[in-house]
Amino acid sequence: MIKINNIKKKYGQFELDCSMEVKEGCITGLIGTNGSGKSTIFKAILGLVYLDDGEIEVNLGESYKNTIEKKQAIGVSFVDSGFSLYINIRKIASILEATYPRFKKDIFLARCEKAGLPANKKINTFSSGMRAKLKIIIATSYDAKLLILDEPTAGLDVIARDELLDFLREYMLKPGRSILISSHISSDIEGLCDDIYMINNGKIIMHEETDKILDCYGILKVTREQYEKLDKTYLLKVEKETFGNVCLTDQKAFYEENHKDIVIEKCTIDQIVKLMVRGK
Repeated sequence: MIKINNIKKKYGQFELDCSMEVKEGCITGLIGTNGSGKSTIFKAILGLVYLDDGEIEVNLGESYKNTIEKKQAIGVSFVDSGFSLYINIRKIASILEATYPRFKKDIFLARCEKAGLPANKKINTFSSGMRAKLKIIIATSYDAKLLILDEPTAGLDVIARDELLDFLREYMLKPGRSILISSHISSDIEGLCDDIYMINNGKIIMHEETDKILDCYGILKVTREQYEKLDKTYLLKVEKETFGNVCLTDQKAFYEENHKDIVIEKCTIDQIVKLMVRGK
C-alpha cells in the first residue's frame, strides 16, 4: 500500500534517509526515540513536506484516480492536530459530511454515542481519553483504506488505550485496509502490529515481523568472564553495565542450547529500542 524508496530530507544537522513498506492488510509500527524521524516520514507520505530525493508510492487501488480521491481515502491522527476545541461533535459531523463523499453521518454519531462522547458538548470539555477516541472515530468514519496514526494512545490510561486499540482492530476487519502507527508504548505495538520498523537519527536500523521479535529476540545478561567465552556470532548489540554486559540477540534459541550457564530473558520492544540505540 505504501512504498517509501530512498527518501531524503535534511533539516539542519538532521537528515532523513530511509526506505520502508506498509503492505495491504497489515498494521505496521514505526518506533524510535523522539526526534528520530517518525513524524517527518508521516508528513512526507501526506505530501506535507518536500523531499530532497527519493519517492513515495501510495497505492490505494484503481478506484482512487486523482490526488483528491487518494487523500480522501487516508485517515490521519496526529498528537498535535485536530478540530477546534470550541465546536461540538455535531458541527464536526457537518464538516466531515461536506468534505468526504463516503462519510456516513448517522453511523459516525452512533459510534460517538457508543464511545460515550456527547454530541452537543464542546470538545474542550472532553478528557484526553475522549479526545483521543474522537480522533480515531473521525479517521475511520469515511471508509479510509489507510490510517496514519502518530502516537494515538499518548497520555491515555490502560482502559482508554484498550478501547482505542479495539477501534483499530475493528477497522481492520474489512479487507484491503492498512495502518501505519507510531507509539512509545511497547505493549500497544506488540499487541497490534504485524511488523515493526525502528528508526534512529533518520535511518531505519531494524525491520522485523512482530512474532519473530517476541519469539526469537532475547536479552543475555553475562559477567565479564562469561562474555569473553561467549559465541558472539548472533549478537546484535552489547551494552556494558556494572555487573557485566547486556547483549541483544535475534537467535535466543541458539544461546539457550549452547550457553546454558548464562541468564537469558525475553525482551520487550522498549529494551530493543534502548539497546539498538545505545548499544555497541
